[in-house]
Amino acid sequence: MPRTFDCPKCGAPVSYSSNSIGPDLVVKCNYCNSSLSEPNESLGRQAQVVASPRSGKAPKWIWLILIVPVLGVVIAVVSIALSSLLHSAPNNNASSGGRIPTVPNSPRAKEPVAGLATVLLKFGTEGIGPGMFTDARSIALDGSGNIYVGDYIGGRIQVFDSSGKFITQWAVDPKMPLRGLAADRKGNVYVVQSGNVLRYEGLTGKQLGGLQYSAGWGFDDVTTTADGGLVCGWYKNRDDIVRFDAGGRVMRTIKGAISSASGDSELETRVAVDGLGNIYALGTFNNAVFKFGPDGKFVNRFGGQGDQPGQLHAPSAIAVDGRARVFVSDIRGIQIFDADGRYINVLKTDGPASGMVFNDKNELFVAARTHVIKLSPLRD
Repeated sequence: MPRTFDCPKCGAPVSYSSNSIGPDLVVKCNYCNSSLSEPNESLGRQAQVVASPRSGKAPKWIWLILIVPVLGVVIAVVSIALSSLLHSAPNNNASSGGRIPTVPNSPRAKEPVAGLATVLLKFGTEGIGPGMFTDARSIALDGSGNIYVGDYIGGRIQVFDSSGKFITQWAVDPKMPLRGLAADRKGNVYVVQSGNVLRYEGLTGKQLGGLQYSAGWGFDDVTTTADGGLVCGWYKNRDDIVRFDAGGRVMRTIKGAISSASGDSELETRVAVDGLGNIYALGTFNNAVFKFGPDGKFVNRFGGQGDQPGQLHAPSAIAVDGRARVFVSDIRGIQIFDADGRYINVLKTDGPASGMVFNDKNELFVAARTHVIKLSPLRD
């Protein structure tokens, strides 16, 4: 049965066969083209980047012979262009002693977007001490504003107050990746590991049980709803979305949610819910977002694979704010869509937005591998 792991170089999902055998199995990441060794859970071995062989490469002296003439042509063309500009410039700078006025640098493409939001808080650095992270990809908030941050590997979940001050930490299974994290208003924290959703007391780490589902294990993501329920992504030869009420009872199952709408299989689904109960499912293999109504009926899809604005390339996380704007992180940053899937803009952050969640003030919290960022509400 096919399984997935995250590329240790670019973070994109990589699929491999769970039936594979052998000590040195290698797969290729479709996004950054890195050769990767498959993880081995029984041995506690994580996926790693495999160095590519150098066979078949031309000797350095051949490249030198080819590059030198090209550089000479480029230098000549640049010199002619500069000379032409200097001779054609108007002589209106006599007051400056004949000097050419300095032209300010052109703004970078992302600068106009920087005004979309303001960084309100940033904390954390790389490491294993309190308030430090090795690979933080999951983040959750409870009703008191406490912040829960989970490292992808190692099973550590750290707890911070609303100002980013470290409170405590506790651990789940250190051998299995932490695939999803969510918290409800009462301070219960839900952790996705090994295909199961387990519930913990947020401030102590005491396990309180787990979700019971007749189809068994297979969960890959979880998010909380405004009424205290849960929405989960589930996969076992079929990509389902399962809705639970506040008591943990199954309310609705959307069978083959993404594959039925797209016609293509989906091995990893990230989920988010808006205040009206609409469900947004990010298909990381389909590079698209699929919207379902509160009744579970398919509404529309948006995104699609590509590098143009509104298209997605290696998406990893999804969140919805209080105005039903949909935030999707990929290698370009955090792309923003309205509730109908129309592209609005892209928000650049310091580091990859591996996990995202909004609080009641419409402020966005981002887990970015080695630190956490809190952003002000998005401006129009």
